[in-house]
Amino acid sequence: MRQQTSPNRPDAQPDPLDPLAQPDMPEPLEDLDDTLPLYEHYRLPVDPKQKLMRIDKYIIEHLPNISRNRIQRAADAGFILVGDQPVKRSYKVKPLDMIRIMLDRPHYDNTITPEDIPLNILYEDNDIIVVNKPAGLVVHPGHGNWHGTLLNALAWHLKDHPEYDINNPEIGLVHRIDKDTSGLLVIAKTADAKTHLGRQFFNKTTKREYNALVWGNFNEDHGRIEGNIARNPKDRMQMAVFPPDSDIGKHAVTHWSVIERFGYTTLVSCKLETGRTHQIRVHMRHIGHNLFNDERYGGNQILKGTTSSHYRQFIENCFKACPRQALHAKTLGFEHPTTHQHMMFTSELPADMTALIQRWRTLGNSSKQT
Repeated sequence: MRQQTSPNRPDAQPDPLDPLAQPDMPEPLEDLDDTLPLYEHYRLPVDPKQKLMRIDKYIIEHLPNISRNRIQRAADAGFILVGDQPVKRSYKVKPLDMIRIMLDRPHYDNTITPEDIPLNILYEDNDIIVVNKPAGLVVHPGHGNWHGTLLNALAWHLKDHPEYDINNPEIGLVHRIDKDTSGLLVIAKTADAKTHLGRQFFNKTTKREYNALVWGNFNEDHGRIEGNIARNPKDRMQMAVFPPDSDIGKHAVTHWSVIERFGYTTLVSCKLETGRTHQIRVHMRHIGHNLFNDERYGGNQILKGTTSSHYRQFIENCFKACPRQALHAKTLGFEHPTTHQHMMFTSELPADMTALIQRWRTLGNSSKQT
């Protein structure tokens, strides 16, 4: 069996937080050089009351961001061990087993390094920073985006203040928005501020309003969407909605209201009662109003309108005007963690969404004149 500890190999490739999701997974064990060292990436102690379960299924349940295919290939490569022994994918996990997932490269150094990236800071004091994030900026480093993130920009902004080390897990992000969603975020500069703000998000006392352009018209002017959100079992890149009384997923509530109607699309306000991954995107899709140009959830297709070539060209031009899901975190309100003053911030719609909405207004005006 190969040795399991060794100095870092100079030719080792960077290893992200989700190493099993890499496309360069080695070939099965018989094709590997037994002299290569292995490095432990995950350690999963099995509960004393655990029932017998296939190890690939067990790992999926405990490491949900890794696909079954990657786990099975890791087992075939001899990278999944129970104790010190490699096991097959069909191995049945037993109580008190110690599962170890090994790879032939060391951990990726995920230290957040300062990078000179412009930030639109709306407010800053000794406790918090409020940032207006542009679309396209990833919030934090992760698979495929190890540099050029909001946290890298914050590390640069705070580089002359070692007391605000963005690598300290006790400070930093309190909540997140998607890469292609624009708008407001609050960042904690102290541990007390992060705790205080985190409690507000948990207790649902923050105020968060998003503006979104969605496909279709609404029969009502406002409504409420309630449905648990969990990973889609049919597509692990998506989230899905499950019944509120289900044991699956996390409770989620979105309140929406119409701002402006364009016939085939509608500009809506969405106020979050909870903050789940992709909540507005998946809740709106669930009620048949996919976000405009949301590729992951099918909004980048023509879902409403006519079949004319003129209309198809109009939609293509709209997609080009706003080449991402039309979603903006417009309003953010919370209690300041030190002064306890109520703070409210508003961010105007960015240029791409403004241009998109104006196109729909123009189309509506043209239709009325004809």
